[in-house]
Amino acid sequence: MTLLPHRCRNALALIRSLALLVMLTGVALKAGAADDSEQERYGGKFQFTYNWQQHLSFKGIEGSRNSLSRTDEHMFTMSATAHLGARLWDGAEVYFDPEIASGVPFSGALVGLGSFTNGEITRAGGADPKYYRQRLFLRQTWNNGGGTQKVESDFNQLAGSVDRDRFVLTIGNFSTLDVFDDNNYAKDPRTQFMNWGHWTYAAYDYAADARGFGWGLAGEWYKDDWVLRFGRMTGPRVPNGLPTDYRIWKHYGDQLEIEHGHTLNGQPGKVRLLGWRNRAVTASFKDALAYYTANEGTQGFDPETILQVRHGEKIKYGLGINLEQAINDQIGVFLRAMQADGRTETYAFTEVDASLSLGVMAQGSAWGRERDSAGVAFGMNRLSDPRRRYLESGALSFFIGDGSLSYAAEKNVELFYSLGLIKGTWLTADYQHIENPAYNSSRGPVNVFAFRFHAEY
Repeated sequence: MTLLPHRCRNALALIRSLALLVMLTGVALKAGAADDSEQERYGGKFQFTYNWQQHLSFKGIEGSRNSLSRTDEHMFTMSATAHLGARLWDGAEVYFDPEIASGVPFSGALVGLGSFTNGEITRAGGADPKYYRQRLFLRQTWNNGGGTQKVESDFNQLAGSVDRDRFVLTIGNFSTLDVFDDNNYAKDPRTQFMNWGHWTYAAYDYAADARGFGWGLAGEWYKDDWVLRFGRMTGPRVPNGLPTDYRIWKHYGDQLEIEHGHTLNGQPGKVRLLGWRNRAVTASFKDALAYYTANEGTQGFDPETILQVRHGEKIKYGLGINLEQAINDQIGVFLRAMQADGRTETYAFTEVDASLSLGVMAQGSAWGRERDSAGVAFGMNRLSDPRRRYLESGALSFFIGDGSLSYAAEKNVELFYSLGLIKGTWLTADYQHIENPAYNSSRGPVNVFAFRFHAEY
């Protein structure tokens, strides 16, 4: 019997998997549509995103194994997700999100930048599509009066109504970013800005596995214009690894966020303050620099010395502010800024110790294209003194390290235009200009062009 080529088998497996996700979503949609009440009993949503990117060649010193390649190269990501939900009892909802993902980053690994250019890449594990459980969690809402507000059907959200004063508990397998650090104009790399530093704080080293998810719980107390959120999540067994460390009482990430809604010149806005604290077995840059200095040049020495001094629990923390403000019905602005202590290596996100992101997003109704949107954002990332001194010595950290460092803040500008096609589908053109990639003024600038196709129903 003739065997199908490897790529054909992969394509057939992908088609079968996509068909299964679509079928599951369709069953959930049919079940939800059969319910005539205002409270949706079942719900199903489906999304598909393909993101292709290319960076042009750039000038600069030859890098090391943790450097972004100076030659032209391209990358891609693909994700297909079914978002399935059901109402169990009064105030209780359960959600299950199976996903298929694939992708190959620049330079063959996730290295060479403080804030990477594609927010989907953490879910990709190679060119072959892989299935995994993205989320499985329970949400319980206790209503406490204050009037009601309508909740529209959305991803991981059943249509219905809730009280304005309420307490919400989320427990299970989800992402910290599902609950914390929301922003109407800069949140979703599938539909808005792609760069890591624009859809969340780049300096937010939130606990998660390598795909960006974990196990834990989060509470939200809504009262008038205020929201108080708190939560604890699991992290990886080893920094930036995929296996989860389930010892949530010993190794974890805690976060506390306060949000206040307001009206300015008749337009809505929100201010959020977020503090976080991680406890995990990580390496300090002080210990890593001492080890590197003592052993540099010895036979078989690995410059990624954080692996040699990763012992004992360390505490890492940070504080950030998140602003969003509508200018009118079509245009809004946002700002995020965060400072982390920067004494220890990255636990689960990226190599940034201080970040700033600000920008503008506009809906196409402002120019007669209701399904379109456009945005422009500026970002700047910095390193702490301990991490900077470590990299200046010639050592490597997990994601970055050129073997030498002429330090400068990493800066980026991102522009995108999202063209609405038929209902539920968009094609986006995106451009990113990055100066001082991986904080090295001897390299770059890097110009990245991207096209993204996104569909949802």
